[in-house]
Amino acid sequence: MTAAGETVDLGRGLVLRRSDVTWRFSTSGGPGGQHVNTSNTRVEAVWDPAAAGLPEWAVGRLASRFGAVVTATSSDTRSQTRNRDLALDRLVERVRAALAPPSPARRATRPTAASKRRRLDQKRHRADLKRQRRSESDE
Repeated sequence: MTAAGETVDLGRGLVLRRSDVTWRFSTSGGPGGQHVNTSNTRVEAVWDPAAAGLPEWAVGRLASRFGAVVTATSSDTRSQTRNRDLALDRLVERVRAALAPPSPARRATRPTAASKRRRLDQKRHRADLKRQRRSESDE
């Protein structure tokens, strides 16, 4: 869960200010009777990284992954306050995952001589099986 302060640490020296998050509220869908029909408990957190003053590399990485804005929603509980916390947590998780440094790419290696020999032996074995299955009229 995120801290109760004004900022949330995103890692790599970046912070998300709670004042930069725009909130939208609506009624939750699904069963729940009168409460769900009258209470705006569904929460959508919207954050614009470019307007938040993040470095260009971070804005570019987030834009390539999510578009111009990053959103997260929650309608898990009956409480709007709790759903706000959950939506903010989800927003922060999405941003942290997108800003994490990419894992190094796999370096291509050559197949070993033994693996080449095994592959060719299997091909010969499969070809022999197919040749044995042929009827006399096929030849």
